[in-house]
Amino acid sequence: MKTARFMKAVCAVGVVAACSWGLAGCSSSEQTTVTDDSVAATVNGTPIPEAQVTDYIEGLRQQYNLVEESDWGTYLAQMQMTPESLRENIINQYAQMEVIQQGAEDAGITVESAEVDTYVDAMKSNYGDDEQWQQALEGAGITEEQYREEIESQLKGQRFMETFETDEEPTADELLQYGQMYAQSYDGAKRSSHILFDSADEATAQEVLDKINSGELDFAEAAQQYSKDSSAQNGGDVGWDKMTSFVEPYQTALDGLEVDQVSGLVTTDYGIHIIKCTDEFNAPKTTDEEGNEVANITSIDQLPEEWVEEISTQLKSQKQNEAYQEWITQAVEEADIVINPMPEGLPYDVDMSQYESEVVQESIDENAGVSSTPEEEQVTDVETEGEVVPQDETTEQSTDNQSGANDQTAGNENTEAPSGTSTN
Repeated sequence: MKTARFMKAVCAVGVVAACSWGLAGCSSSEQTTVTDDSVAATVNGTPIPEAQVTDYIEGLRQQYNLVEESDWGTYLAQMQMTPESLRENIINQYAQMEVIQQGAEDAGITVESAEVDTYVDAMKSNYGDDEQWQQALEGAGITEEQYREEIESQLKGQRFMETFETDEEPTADELLQYGQMYAQSYDGAKRSSHILFDSADEATAQEVLDKINSGELDFAEAAQQYSKDSSAQNGGDVGWDKMTSFVEPYQTALDGLEVDQVSGLVTTDYGIHIIKCTDEFNAPKTTDEEGNEVANITSIDQLPEEWVEEISTQLKSQKQNEAYQEWITQAVEEADIVINPMPEGLPYDVDMSQYESEVVQESIDENAGVSSTPEEEQVTDVETEGEVVPQDETTEQSTDNQSGANDQTAGNENTEAPSGTSTN
């Protein structure tokens, strides 16, 4: 046996697998498993079953269509991996997760069964009935009890990470450094509010617009009274356009407005809008060495207040994550992690000598300008390298402070717009 010194390993087949919760739930019902009770490794005396590691690797092969030995061997060679090094990397992932769980238990972190029920019920609601739910679990190669255990494990990990939260305020230099990036990225951004009417309610929309233009009706009050959008409670405010993405008719109308100017009636797939430009950010400029004007701020006070608040939150989150990562590194370094020799006959084990020589020859051919053969072009190219981190290490993104005003476009998380302005 050998004692493994923890390393931030490169996972040969992306850590994000087909299952929603962690590594333990990622086996497939079609996979071959290790049938004996062999132990791949121990972490402070806690065993990591060989079958668990094998099932995970086989699940990834299924996910990336690398079931054929030739595809699998070629892929490993391209990634400069071997079955042995891959196994060790997966074990290191499990070891890191186990250390985190032990840290959470030492910190007295618990998760109520009712909270786990909430997550399970939410997932069940995606299926027509209990039979379909059980079929889904079977297809993932897990039981409902295992699924519940994985949810509990992930929640504990998240709560444990939260204990590293800091009250230390970012320094002025840190704020200014991030502020410079904001100024560059969001130069020319416009902030807007809108009032949304149903498509069939043009008469009311025109009446409200006329009253706003005559000064008879305040825009924010009109939004609260008439708007069908959830932003109504905030006077129709939907934030800065360069920090989200509005549907084209909305954005086009906003582009043509000056601060405090109100649009005419703007029709989108979501209804009829009246849009008001409420603010615009134009960064101070300086000239670079090439004579180009670039955004340049000398004080964080030159940014909108809500941007400064967001920068401060991001910096605090970053410091929290750094402290958490430092704890993980130290804890794993100090842990008693023992990796046992790799057993013979594992389903993912292949003789790499053939595939390594093929990849070397392929590289030589490419350097010599020789085109690859059709067979070579068929090799699956999967982006795989990345620092190994457990799922519960990731911090949750802050909720949208626009009170639901920005809806995500289906199939594109980065496209947002006011409710009623985003594309579905």
